[in-house]
Amino acid sequence: MKFYSKISAAAVCLGLASVGFAQNAPAAQTGDTTAATPAATPPPGPMPLPTPSIMGPLSGLPPAMFDAGPFGKIAVNGIISGLGYAQTNTVPGDSDHNATISNGMAFIQKTDGWFQFYIQAGAYSFPSLATPFLPADKTMTDFFGPVPIGFLKLQAGKNTSFEIGSLPTLIGAEYGFSFENMNIERGLLWNQEPIVSKGIQVNQTMGKFTASASWNDGFYSNRYTWASGSLAYVNGPHTLTFVAGGNFGKTKFQTLATPVLNNSTIYNVIYMYSKGPWMVMPYYQYTNVPRNDSLGIPKSTSTNGGAILLSHAFKKGFSLAGRWEYLGQSGNLGDVSQNLLFGPGSRAMSVTVTPTFQYGGFFARGDLAFVHAMDRTPGAVFGSNGLNDSQFRAAGEIGFIFGNNIEKKP
Repeated sequence: MKFYSKISAAAVCLGLASVGFAQNAPAAQTGDTTAATPAATPPPGPMPLPTPSIMGPLSGLPPAMFDAGPFGKIAVNGIISGLGYAQTNTVPGDSDHNATISNGMAFIQKTDGWFQFYIQAGAYSFPSLATPFLPADKTMTDFFGPVPIGFLKLQAGKNTSFEIGSLPTLIGAEYGFSFENMNIERGLLWNQEPIVSKGIQVNQTMGKFTASASWNDGFYSNRYTWASGSLAYVNGPHTLTFVAGGNFGKTKFQTLATPVLNNSTIYNVIYMYSKGPWMVMPYYQYTNVPRNDSLGIPKSTSTNGGAILLSHAFKKGFSLAGRWEYLGQSGNLGDVSQNLLFGPGSRAMSVTVTPTFQYGGFFARGDLAFVHAMDRTPGAVFGSNGLNDSQFRAAGEIGFIFGNNIEKKP
């Protein structure tokens, strides 16, 4: 599951790039009302950078800036956080409670001039619903190493850029790392998507449209047979995005980071409304793993699913986020379809609620999550014998986001 098995096929891609949230500059301060003319408005304070993308309700801090000589100004941020959880109906090899580092990373980047770069380095984990717990050290070993994201960026024009390296996927509505998302744990639909792909990407802004296209290795396969793309339209608080991706070749190579889903095609339609304290994001996802006898895939298998993510910010740093999901896969009990969920023909739904508190760089939040499987294959769900239809998790995350949070005074 990001499902740790993904799929075979070909697909042309168009769709959307991940969409960030605009930050408002501090309100201008008026001068002494007894003076004949107002005092000069102070320059706006530094703002958080758009990379890494943070969906909210957590928010980043402005970076610390360093003079790197011939490289110019370098921006540095960081995060450190820990995660713990307890769950019911554990599967063999998993535990009913555990803890790990969820994020321990530095973000180093150059964001001006024609030559730019981004490096995200450190420890991380990928807590996800309906998948066994994997601590940070194992996650780093089995997935993307100590530098999961790193790329060069060539700013070819005001609205055109090229990126090459290890890039965040264009696919899906949820990002890879826990601090970037509304909820601590990623969901069932996220389990069907790539996280990081190596390749080259071009980005183009055209008025209210933003397009990205990438040639890459899909599920980190080192086989450059994938294409993916996104197209987003933004109008005020509304954003509509189309995303597509797929494998134009075939990939027999498999690891935990490169499941059978690397041979798939995948499509998203994502709508986002973001205004004031509210953010609402419903989205639809379709995947297909085509039949390929040479890869041992005797029958084409597809998934259909949808989710609604929402968040509301209250006063004094408190917020509440939630996610509802439904996912089903094709096939019938006992047939030769790929197991992309809980067996051929299975369906599942999940509900997650995440209260959050942030003060400056400090944050604390919790997840209450419930997953229920339907039409499942006996032995393919939860519990010691794989026969329990449901699993409940309670998770907590606490940490610090680092940056330059010193406000400029007038």
